[in-house]
Amino acid sequence: MVKMTGGQALVDSLIANGIDQVFGVPGAQLDYSFSAMYDRSNEIRTIHTRHEQGAAYMAYGYAQSTGKIGAFFVVPGPGLLNACAAISTGYACNTPMLCISGQIPSQKINGKTGQLHEIRDQIEIAEKITKMAHRIDTPEETPAAMEAAFDALTSDRIRPVEIEMAMDIMQREGDVKKAKPITEKAPKSPDQNKINKAAAMLKAARRPVVFAGGGTLDAADEVRLLSKTLGVPVVMSVNSLGVMDARDDYAMVPVAGHYLWKDADVVIGIGSRMTPQIDDWGLDDNLKVIRIDIDEEEMNLLSTPDLAIRSDAAEGVRALITALGDCDPKWTAQEMRNIKAEVTKEVNIMAPQVEYLSVIREELPEDGHFVADLTQMGYASRDAFPVYHPRTYLYPSYQGTLGHSYATALGVQVANPDKKVVSVAGDGGFMFNVQEMATAAQFNIPVVAIVFNDNAYGNVKRIQQRSHDGRVIASDLRNPDFVKLGESFGIKSVRTDSAEGLRTALKDAFDHNGPVLIEVQMNLDDIPAPWHLYFRPRVRGE
Repeated sequence: MVKMTGGQALVDSLIANGIDQVFGVPGAQLDYSFSAMYDRSNEIRTIHTRHEQGAAYMAYGYAQSTGKIGAFFVVPGPGLLNACAAISTGYACNTPMLCISGQIPSQKINGKTGQLHEIRDQIEIAEKITKMAHRIDTPEETPAAMEAAFDALTSDRIRPVEIEMAMDIMQREGDVKKAKPITEKAPKSPDQNKINKAAAMLKAARRPVVFAGGGTLDAADEVRLLSKTLGVPVVMSVNSLGVMDARDDYAMVPVAGHYLWKDADVVIGIGSRMTPQIDDWGLDDNLKVIRIDIDEEEMNLLSTPDLAIRSDAAEGVRALITALGDCDPKWTAQEMRNIKAEVTKEVNIMAPQVEYLSVIREELPEDGHFVADLTQMGYASRDAFPVYHPRTYLYPSYQGTLGHSYATALGVQVANPDKKVVSVAGDGGFMFNVQEMATAAQFNIPVVAIVFNDNAYGNVKRIQQRSHDGRVIASDLRNPDFVKLGESFGIKSVRTDSAEGLRTALKDAFDHNGPVLIEVQMNLDDIPAPWHLYFRPRVRGE
């Protein structure tokens, strides 16, 4: 036992479990935790941001790009609520984020007395967007509570966790057990009988197809070997781009799945929600579905698969490869190249986006990170930006959190200091977290932010023009001079209006030791819509 305050006990548990970097915004309800981090600053580093949303997105980027836990601190009430968009993004992307929130004085919680930052039922709010939410009520219970939190963050289906502690408990001293790292659990292995059935189904199939989701980010080697063993295409979701190297003939971008779905006789979804495939593209009696997933409930949400195997992705795929043994290829490399050629024709309808994305791909090192926002360029990147390694392409999955990319990219860069990181946003989305340029400048975080400026919420405006008879409302924007704005933060900033201009700017940016902002001026009317790639017709069943 050691005499510790609640705040010291929290920090002790973080350090014991390998957390050496946190993000956050300090405040009165967190004082004793920040004081504890000050005392142990040789063991844990703090980056303070200009907004709680920025702190949470930085933790998200840190975690999503590495698979390690991204930890952040926020004050209660508005602080936690400000972070909720990022937490919900982590929930959608199965990201190990640890949110530590302060609380009002313990005796006043839910008392409706108007305490500073008081909101009713804070923990119940957090429970809606996390895997686990828990309030620590004494310093003494901190090690056990944090052990449960770290267990939730490292086992089964991983999603964010929220831990909160009242400000008086952070200050109170108690006899606390010195924290120890949690015991690493063995990954979940599959039922061998089910694996044997899956292998038999795949070997008997004429046209099997693999659909890989975000659950395969740490199973890239296994998925690549499965593809080679069976001679089968792997269709990656937007969350799993890079699990297969885009240069592999059998690596397929999301839209390619639509070409393959109609002819497949057996499909296997690995760590994937299998949407839009099952709910949009359709099922019929000629298609058998196998699912490998750690989340048993997820496998049965859209339909009941013919075979459901609960397992960690790497363990399940490894067992399946062994059970398959030697196989004749199910698809030829030429067939794969033919499908890719058809996809390329569709992608090239978006010629301006493709030109810009090609420049970024050519200038960004192979292992560099690309963080895409909800913008015309980001939408196109899902099928038009080649990704070579897992965890190097970040997109907010179904949550679609506009404005995440810049703050997320800062977290990616902090986690990967030796890699190049590019964030891509529109002018509308970039302004959601523009204040974090101050954080980038203060900590010299060398993210290259590319802002494609069409002076509008471009997607909204396009829909209003095309689907609502041109009744444009609330979508035109008046922007600052982005170059002057960036320079006012002390950030190197340039402007261009062409792909080759972007190339020159990127070369200079990657040679610069510090953050860079590149504004690309565009006309929305010159940018083709990307929706033909994403809203695909039903090809099976009624």
